[in-house]
Amino acid sequence: MPLVPPPRPATAAAAPSPGEPAPSALLQANAPEWSVGDLAAALKRTLEDAFGHVRLRGEISGYRGPHGSGHAYFSLKDGTAKIDAVVWKGVLGRLRQKPKEGLEVVATGKITTFAGKSSYQIVIDAMEPAGIGAWMALLEERKRQLAAEGLFEADRKRPIPFLPRVIGVVTSPTGAVIRDILHRLEDRFPRPVLVWPVRVQGEGAAEEIAAAIRGFNALAPDGAIPRPDVLIVARGGGSIEDLWAFNEEAVVRAAAESGIPLISAVGHETDTTLIDFASDRRAPTPTGAAEMAVPVRAELSAQIHDLGARQAGTMLRRIERERADFRALVRAIPGADAFLAAKRQRLDLADARLRPALAANARDSRERLNRLADRLTRRSPAIALAEARARLAGIDHRPRTAIARIVERRRDRLGAQAGLLGALSYKAVLARGYALVRDANGLPVRSAEAAAEAARLQLQFADGAVFVRPEGAPTDPAAAPLAAPPADAPTPPRPKRAPRRAAPEPAAKATEGPTEPAARQGSLF
Repeated sequence: MPLVPPPRPATAAAAPSPGEPAPSALLQANAPEWSVGDLAAALKRTLEDAFGHVRLRGEISGYRGPHGSGHAYFSLKDGTAKIDAVVWKGVLGRLRQKPKEGLEVVATGKITTFAGKSSYQIVIDAMEPAGIGAWMALLEERKRQLAAEGLFEADRKRPIPFLPRVIGVVTSPTGAVIRDILHRLEDRFPRPVLVWPVRVQGEGAAEEIAAAIRGFNALAPDGAIPRPDVLIVARGGGSIEDLWAFNEEAVVRAAAESGIPLISAVGHETDTTLIDFASDRRAPTPTGAAEMAVPVRAELSAQIHDLGARQAGTMLRRIERERADFRALVRAIPGADAFLAAKRQRLDLADARLRPALAANARDSRERLNRLADRLTRRSPAIALAEARARLAGIDHRPRTAIARIVERRRDRLGAQAGLLGALSYKAVLARGYALVRDANGLPVRSAEAAAEAARLQLQFADGAVFVRPEGAPTDPAAAPLAAPPADAPTPPRPKRAPRRAAPEPAAKATEGPTEPAARQGSLF
């Protein structure tokens, strides 16, 4: 509907005289004048007449719950545009579908303007759900993926330190959030605060927030810059688009990997972002995060004072109770006479019984002594000694004679064993004219075939050994001398026992061949 200006008085158009402005300039000068209120009212009527009642499909954004007045204010948006919406208090209570952030709805209402902001809006009379918006669908999908990886598990969350030495804050340095946090910390318990300035909205904000969390964790505990004991990631309220940086996967993973306990304080109490699930503690507001980070110093002082007073009172009551018990015990202790009366009575009774007991004991001892004297008289030690001497005299020469006989018998046995050893030795066989044949390795040669194959032989006689070479054996100048027989060479069998006889005088040693040490005993066969 075209805008109609208010009526103005008609004026006659006159021809321009020389030096006067052109007709177009006169027309502009005579254009009607609008007041701001008249224009706003005309626009409102035009818009309401053209769009009486409409049905809009869009996603709810920026909903923070009912206002203090009871009305609800938010926006409806799609991929290309956004329109402000308002639900009056009376209508909000009758709505079957209450507004919810990120919910896609079909709203029925009339289009109007708000002159105070020079904007247009829809006043909603009815609303029904149309599905979850694109932002919420993406948010729910990302939440399911990260939850499946275990980033939101309760056992990953760590307790917040009771009184941190240093507090790290990740937020915008220019907003009201950092001022609220510092003011709240100053009121409760002042602590050193390290601020890592980041952007909390827009492109690149998620990367800066994740880098700040990891940067705080990378600080050395004893470095020049102190490492915080607790982190606060904070931002003020806003729409789901404004808070989307805290739903990014990089921020959520950085919060889950943080070795420092982390408090998320993003948006208002009704706002929920994915970092809230990955953090160790969620605060409804940035001010609430400061309250979670530190206790109230005044309350601690009062508590310490109260505990000290209770301790002092407990000690005083204990002392009074012990004093009263001690006094009662002192009163219960009997006097010295009463305490010693029973002891005196027992001493008198023991004295009366001691005299007869000593007399009876002396009498019994005297009787035992008399019996012992009688027994000693009947069997005197002198008589027993004389009898022992007589028995010893009877056996005086018999032990010496028995020992001599034993020595003689053992000497005869030793001589017989020595004769047997000489008879069984292989040297006795050699003394009868036999010889022991060994090869170059000192082993006995048991056959003529083995002797013919040997390059060198050793003949052991009773008086020595000679080295010979069988006929046809190759001459080897570098042949090694004959080795002694090995330690495990078999022992020759024992010949039959021969009568003992004197060994013949040793003959002169053979001079043929090099002189070798006498070989050890070996087998003759």
